[in-house]
Amino acid sequence: MSLISVADLAARLNDPNLKILDARFALNDVSQGLADYLQSHLSGAQYVDLNKDLSDPKTDPLQGRHPLPSEAAFRAMLARSGIAPQNDVVIYDYSDGAMAASRCWFLLRLAEHKNVMVLDGGMNAWLADGLPVTEVIQTPVVSHYPVHFNQAMLVQVDELKDLLLNQADTVLLDARAPERYRGDVEPLDKKAGHIPGAVNRPFNQNLQDSKFKSPEQLRAEFAPLISGKRHILLSCGSGVTACHNALALSHAGIENYRLFAPSWSGWVADDENLIALCD
Repeated sequence: MSLISVADLAARLNDPNLKILDARFALNDVSQGLADYLQSHLSGAQYVDLNKDLSDPKTDPLQGRHPLPSEAAFRAMLARSGIAPQNDVVIYDYSDGAMAASRCWFLLRLAEHKNVMVLDGGMNAWLADGLPVTEVIQTPVVSHYPVHFNQAMLVQVDELKDLLLNQADTVLLDARAPERYRGDVEPLDKKAGHIPGAVNRPFNQNLQDSKFKSPEQLRAEFAPLISGKRHILLSCGSGVTACHNALALSHAGIENYRLFAPSWSGWVADDENLIALCD
C-alpha cells in the first residue's frame, strides 16, 4: 500500500511501530515548511527538509537541482528520526504529495523499506477533518538503519540515451507542466524544452481535489502511455515531482519504473545533450 487515508492514519496515531515524517516544503519560501512544522504538526512527526535531508548539495550540475542524497546522508536522517527497518512510515506534506512527500516516499523505497505510505491529501486534509495537531516536538530514540540504495530503481544518463534511441519498448514520462514540457516557458532551468522522446504526464493529472485518483482510474490513464513498454522511465525538472508519478504508478499496481534523478535540470547541464520543443 502506497497511500494512507486521513481516517486510517488517525486510527493508528498511537501505534508504537508507526513513524511519521513531515515533509512540508515550498519552493517560493524554503523556510516555510519548517516554520509551519514548528507551529503545529501531527503528533510524533519529525521534520524532513527537501533541500537538506532529501537532496545532496548541488556540487555537480549534471546531477540536477535536487541531487539524490547519499546513502550515508539518508541513513543519518533516518537515524535521527528514529526510523528502523521494521517501522511503518507515513509521510505528509501540505496536500498533494508533490512537494516533497512523494520524494521521501521514493527514497525509502529506494532504500528498500518495506512499509512506507504517503498521507493522501496531506496536512490540509488532516486539518479539514478537524483532527488534532500539536506544537510538541518529540525527541526520538536514535535508530540504526543500514541504508543501501537499490540502484536498479534508477536509470543513468548513458543508459537513458541508449534506451530512448534504440529500444522501442521504452517510454520516458515527464512530470512537468505542459508549458514547460513544450518549451513555451522555463522558469527554473537554463534551457526550455524536453528530453527528445519524452512524453508528458504532468503530475497533477494524478490528482482529483488534491487527493490521488483511484487505482483503476490511474491504470486507465497510464495505459495509453505505457502499454507495451518494458522500460518505464520517469523525469521532471529536478527529480522531485517525477516521484509523484512513481507514487501514482505504485498506487495503480505498476512497479516496473525507474527514475532519471537528474531529470531536465541535469540533462541541460550538458550542452551536448539535444533538446526537443513542441510547435
